[in-house]
Amino acid sequence: MNAISMKVNADELIMMALKEDITSEDITTASVMKEYKLGEVELICKQDGVIAGLDVFCRVFELLDSGTKFDMFKKDGDDVKKGELIGKVTGDIRVLLSGERTALNYLQRMSGIATYTRTVAKLLEGTKTKLLDTRKTTPNMRVFEKYAVKVGGGCNHRYNLSDGILLKDNHIGAAGGVAEAVRMAKEYAPFVRKIEVEVENLDMLKEALDAGADIVMLDNMSPEDMKEAVKMAKGRAETECSGNVTKENIARLTDIGVDYISSGALTHSAPILDLSLKNLHAV
Repeated sequence: MNAISMKVNADELIMMALKEDITSEDITTASVMKEYKLGEVELICKQDGVIAGLDVFCRVFELLDSGTKFDMFKKDGDDVKKGELIGKVTGDIRVLLSGERTALNYLQRMSGIATYTRTVAKLLEGTKTKLLDTRKTTPNMRVFEKYAVKVGGGCNHRYNLSDGILLKDNHIGAAGGVAEAVRMAKEYAPFVRKIEVEVENLDMLKEALDAGADIVMLDNMSPEDMKEAVKMAKGRAETECSGNVTKENIARLTDIGVDYISSGALTHSAPILDLSLKNLHAV
């Protein structure tokens, strides 16, 4: 994230996280460090993975004290190894202590998502299929989690409900059918918006294609039906495969030929990457 993006999209959310952790004061730090003292602490990796969120990590401390300094030996997207020194943070010891948990929470979460995404994306190498995330993100963490997916080698699906039209089963039910839902979306939406329709079988697919859908999401269909769906949609609409896709089962989908595979697991099931701030000392 660059400085402008950070200020526009992230600063308010980071301050909310800090306020969650410090409602009045950090009484532990206040009890052992009553006045300013310059200190340094090391950011150490405790397991192999992909680092993501270093700018967010640093911003936590900067919002507490703009005079905090950073010496980072890695950048977002780099591989990191267990025991590796990633960087050092220098500043008011009280700031280093009070910001530690929030900064690590962001960095561990984002690095975990980037690490998991990198693992899944590698399984699609050599195919034309792109890996997408979903809106299955942690509340107030979407901007960070979707950024981490990109760092890990995935692509972002729509950011939110204002970002694109995706007619799912309940929208289709509310409209009274696939064709009617597409017609209503075309009538309502600006012309620059693509219309994506979730389909569960080949009959629904035909109806969506005949109605003029731009993208069809093949939801929980068998690999055999998906292969047929790709043939039916060729030249008429882009194809997306969805439905409980994880790193354990994505291999069954790699030779189907869909344009996209979306996986909520990238953001809702990725474990954190274990990182730690250690060896705090006065300088």
